[in-house]
Amino acid sequence: MHLHILGICGTFMGSLALLARELGATVSGSDANVYPPMSTQLEEAGIQLTEGHAAANLEPHPDLVVVGNALSRGNPEVEAMLDLGLPYVSGPQWLAEHVLPGRRVIAVAGTHGKTTTASLLAWLLESAGLAPGFLIGGVPRNFGVSARLGAHDAPFVVEADEYDTAFFDKRSKFVHYRPEIAILGNLEFDHADIFPDLAAIERQFHHLVRTVPGRGRLLVADGEPALDRVLEQGCWTPVVRFGSDAASPWRLELEREDASRFQVIHQEGQGEEGVDEDAVVDWPLTGAYNARNALAALAAAHACGVDLARGCAALSRFESPRRRQELRGEVAGIQVIDDFAHHPTAIAATLEGLRAATARGRLLAVIEPRSNTMRLGTLRDRLAGSVAAADAAFWYQPPGLDWSLAPLLAGSPVPARLHEDLDALVEALVAEARPLDRIVVMSNGGFGGIHEKLLAALEVAHG
Repeated sequence: MHLHILGICGTFMGSLALLARELGATVSGSDANVYPPMSTQLEEAGIQLTEGHAAANLEPHPDLVVVGNALSRGNPEVEAMLDLGLPYVSGPQWLAEHVLPGRRVIAVAGTHGKTTTASLLAWLLESAGLAPGFLIGGVPRNFGVSARLGAHDAPFVVEADEYDTAFFDKRSKFVHYRPEIAILGNLEFDHADIFPDLAAIERQFHHLVRTVPGRGRLLVADGEPALDRVLEQGCWTPVVRFGSDAASPWRLELEREDASRFQVIHQEGQGEEGVDEDAVVDWPLTGAYNARNALAALAAAHACGVDLARGCAALSRFESPRRRQELRGEVAGIQVIDDFAHHPTAIAATLEGLRAATARGRLLAVIEPRSNTMRLGTLRDRLAGSVAAADAAFWYQPPGLDWSLAPLLAGSPVPARLHEDLDALVEALVAEARPLDRIVVMSNGGFGGIHEKLLAALEVAHG
């Protein structure tokens, strides 16, 4: 069978392409922007990529077109697909019909931390010898690919996104997955292009809750009012809390301020049937938010039979996914770090975690607000304060952003600069940086290849 995937370089659709290829299908795809790391792993899997959307991409006619949610009516390839009467389906529906049946599905949901938590969980299951399948919206470095089928009788971990499914299906992606276990890590307003308010997202999360069977389990973060409201709408599945609340069956206590070492405490049930165990995680990641992600993954892995002590030990060998605090290179003691953070909460958490990790030099934040929510300016009032943990902020005004970032400079808690030209931004960073500094580049896109440009310019100036 020949599958053609529209929007193939998106994190979800690219992962889907790998699964289809593993199932034996011939896979091709097109996207408006083709860039690493997704393009690299797709090409290595023998998948034909075409940059740009056009009717000619559908020749010869594929057996099935899988349509990504970034595609809409008016797109020339979508219009050709409809005019030709080609069979088509959404990515989540294809996954639900061709990969998930008969598997023990674990869905990882939340506004932030889904990719890291799903990667952590897949690694815990792999370390225990369970050979899990997974589909993750990033590239876990412990595996080197963003998706694989795994053993059919093993758990399947899926990053469960609340974004809409396709132009013809406006439900959240995760309602298709029918998980036995669902992790609800956090919930706040995002995706302003499709959700009018937080209540609308809460309703979608409740649709997910409705699909989890009574024999399953909901692992829900404590201290999240929005998640509490979701459960108040109705719940038919056992709920197990995790976090820092003393009453939560799964909780953590930091042993180092940067969260590179913490204790995991599991206390569930009473009497002879009760559980009372603890273990320590000493690992290479930092940030309290990452420790919380690890706690959720440990709880889910435990539900699949992974011993707590064994799981905690495995975390010492965990490598963060690509684009999550990923060190892209170092020149003359100046580090260039890549991170996917694009929401004010995630930006702040990333910088706070890096700040706590070491006193090494200064922390220079470089931010491209390019997500759909950022383009609408919905959370613009929170952006200036999100960089408080940095020593300086460099903002990039991307093409197509209809509002000016200039007001952020006046309200910035740290020295801030604004650039509209990428080369000028690189030049300014090279002039500012000095040995032991960490330059943290944050964007949910390719950012014009700034990482490579910056490292090359640093090499010329300092190498």
